[in-house]
Amino acid sequence: MGTIQTFFNNLFNSRSKIKSLDNLQGFRKYDAILHNLVAEKKVPGMAVTILKDGQIVLEKGYGYASLEEKIKVNPKKTVFRIASISKCITGMALAKMVEEGIVDLDTSFYNYVPYYPKKKNDFTLRLLAGHTAGIRGYRGKEYALNKPYSIKDGIEVFKDDPLVFEPGNGYLYNSFDFVLLSLAMQEASGVPFEKYVKEKVLDPLGMTTTFPPKLTQEEIENFTENYTKTRIGFQNALPVNNYYKLAGGGYLSTSNDISKLGQAILEGKLVKPEILKEIVTSQTVNGKPTYYGLGFQVSQDNTGRDFVGHIGNSVGAYSNFFVYPTEKMIVSILINCTDPKVQESLEGFQSL
Repeated sequence: MGTIQTFFNNLFNSRSKIKSLDNLQGFRKYDAILHNLVAEKKVPGMAVTILKDGQIVLEKGYGYASLEEKIKVNPKKTVFRIASISKCITGMALAKMVEEGIVDLDTSFYNYVPYYPKKKNDFTLRLLAGHTAGIRGYRGKEYALNKPYSIKDGIEVFKDDPLVFEPGNGYLYNSFDFVLLSLAMQEASGVPFEKYVKEKVLDPLGMTTTFPPKLTQEEIENFTENYTKTRIGFQNALPVNNYYKLAGGGYLSTSNDISKLGQAILEGKLVKPEILKEIVTSQTVNGKPTYYGLGFQVSQDNTGRDFVGHIGNSVGAYSNFFVYPTEKMIVSILINCTDPKVQESLEGFQSL
């Protein structure tokens, strides 16, 4: 549906009343904060799942999966683009490959992908997964490519460019690292990347509403519309094809499914503890932490509590995934809008 129609739908959608935060505490207050993001038209739709000690303490949909059709968000069913939370799924799949002896983190990338153009310096899978390999980031409109590239085809975008720093001597967060990482994993295993992930990560964890993006919206039941926020309301986001960067930002999922990934990390379900520890431990550059593991942000929140997880932003999507090992808490938040600038509000749970 065109952007003009989207604007009028935004204008005439039933208006939710803004809730007062007075006398509210704990998750009741946080629930009101999230409700108000929709009521104030800061986000079109949002799904939230929060677990504490393995139990759901807040799971709710806010706003609409489709503004045009007035389809409400359901945290168990509504499928969103999850953006860079995809890297966490890839990190777990990488850990599984290490456990199975399929790949070695400190082996040259070229051992697995010998046809990739040789650079001045060598780099390993560990350096790719930790964003310290020197691969460049997006340029121009590459962020929103809409071409049906396979993972192997996708390297054409950047394969002939030089490294931006000597591998291991810098940190540059980007998704092209994960295009190369998934290609190496695919070549090493002899199995399509998405097939390995499904069989070794998604299926064992019961993540039945997590999908690669090459399926069309019509093929995925309950898939959200994707929006971009403008001065006059929410407009339909530009069409994109994220399949080639599936590993770094392409997966689709529900907030409930992402919480299952978090619980698996807390319980050490999928891989041996010593391997999981490598994945969720910050890498270092010149003796200083990067606050990034292998597919996971590794840091502290505003209250000083340790977490692993990821914040994601892509065309028509914004996401948060936090796993707190000490507090045994998992937070999964998915929004169907390009960065709506509400991160401070989303982090309201940190004061609970």
